[in-house]
Amino acid sequence: MRVFKFLSIIILSVIVLSCGSNSNHKKNDFSIVTNIKGKTIVNNETFNLSIKNQKQYSIDSVVYTLDGKQIGNDQNLDDFKLGKQTIDATIFFEGKTQITSTSITILNSEPPKVYTYKIVNEYPHDITSYTQGLEFFNGELYESTGQHGESKLRKVDYKTGEVLKNIDLAKEYFGEGLTILNNNIYQLTWQNNVGFIYDLETFDKKSSFNYGKSKEGWGICNDGKQLYKSDGTDKIWILEPETLEEQEFIQTYTNKGKIVGMNELEWVEGKIYANRYQLDGVAIINPNNGAIEGVIDFRSLKKKVTQHKGLDVLNGIAYNSETKTIFVTGKRWDKLFEIEIIEQ
Repeated sequence: MRVFKFLSIIILSVIVLSCGSNSNHKKNDFSIVTNIKGKTIVNNETFNLSIKNQKQYSIDSVVYTLDGKQIGNDQNLDDFKLGKQTIDATIFFEGKTQITSTSITILNSEPPKVYTYKIVNEYPHDITSYTQGLEFFNGELYESTGQHGESKLRKVDYKTGEVLKNIDLAKEYFGEGLTILNNNIYQLTWQNNVGFIYDLETFDKKSSFNYGKSKEGWGICNDGKQLYKSDGTDKIWILEPETLEEQEFIQTYTNKGKIVGMNELEWVEGKIYANRYQLDGVAIINPNNGAIEGVIDFRSLKKKVTQHKGLDVLNGIAYNSETKTIFVTGKRWDKLFEIEIIEQ
């Protein structure tokens, strides 16, 4: 069984910062000492911190924070995000203040569960569609397709494959993921650093939004309140639904390391399901901490569609809340599969 290839964990060196009033102390007066070996810790392990006092100053108190939350000794990291994180220590001593920091990598405590699938139904799908985004809304299927000069936004009768509504993007845009929230359709483009907002009923373009630190648009989904956007890295960005500003991000990690290439996203019963680019699998992600809790193996699915020269990879996953089933397809696949997930 092939699962995702794990990348090496990047270990960052200690960064020491200093600030304070009338302080002439060097930046390396203090450093953080932890029980973490190799700067990597599993999120269910007990965490301990102390300060190495280089010049034996009289320390009044120390406040430790991680990801903006205050932390102490003898606690685990279950409530913290996975991935590369920074521990800050604010040291109060002899009427002065100094801050020192160190970076760690937090891994998930459990390996991903491996799932396979059972086909419930098969439906026709446009073999020319380079599927990038797929989503159900009120029982109706919406699709975003890619490639310059071929990118579209569509509403489709999923049972027949009939295109009910369609608009073409300008040739300079490469369409990517889409999601629907508050009667708006949000569609990403790949490298144009812009996304579009359409009226759900008319498909009229209402406005656009620019990306922030995430330079590319890959996949997008929502939990009914806020938007989640992938950019091809290990990061999934959380967007404020009114301004579309990137507020924060989670990093997709397993018990071994980070996983990159998260592509088309779908919100399914409190989890984010993500196609992994160029691999025939889907990751099940905890949106709170970025843990990849499961992997669905779809390797055999591509063999069940018409084989042709333009056939490309699995991409496109949608959850129909009315039927409580998941639908998947691929780039230029002539079938849309309704599937049931089975744990191995």
